[in-house]
Amino acid sequence: MGDPANKAALYDAFATTGKALGSGKRLELLDLLAQGERTVDALAKAAGLNLTTASAHLQTLKQAGLVTTRREGVRIHYRLAGDDVAALYALLRQVAQRHQAGVDTARTAYLGTDDDPGEEVGREELLARARAGEVVVLDVRPAEEFAAGHVPGALSIPVDQLASRIAELPHDVEVVAYCRGAYCVLAYDAVRLLREQGRRAVRLADGMLEWRLAELPVATGAPA
Repeated sequence: MGDPANKAALYDAFATTGKALGSGKRLELLDLLAQGERTVDALAKAAGLNLTTASAHLQTLKQAGLVTTRREGVRIHYRLAGDDVAALYALLRQVAQRHQAGVDTARTAYLGTDDDPGEEVGREELLARARAGEVVVLDVRPAEEFAAGHVPGALSIPVDQLASRIAELPHDVEVVAYCRGAYCVLAYDAVRLLREQGRRAVRLADGMLEWRLAELPVATGAPA
């Protein structure tokens, strides 16, 4: 039999990853980094944290090997350590929703409820309908996230600009909005706004995180 001390050390090493994931704000930072590389300043702003707190959370994630860094002048850029980290984050959410009753309650409180069961489409259906020219694919994330990776052919209109730019969308084609992932509120807000303005609009059932993990085509570059 193996040495009990070595066994304990091994499980403690596994637990380091679990401890790093044991914070809602650190999970939010992983969610943001799943969209692409970001500076500490940008992460702090997006997550509603001050720089000191954001840096501390990011250091915990780095010590657990979940994120890596690169320096550009005085700026530190963070990114996920690999696609397996994104997959772990996505699986954690799935397990939590499946086994914790409180997750559905919190999800509904945050995202709201769909008005009808036809309000979302799957990834494969979106690909097929977009290729057939049946829908306009609308990315409602911030522009820097769009530039880091988006559904090919998607238009970029951040949700906070959608009301003033709605005329850029054709009237006679259904819009499919998407954002960061299955628990991202931006696409929900976009669909509600579009429908209030009389547009036909639905959501992608999940978002860019799941799109990447499914190894579907991803385009990069800033909006035209």
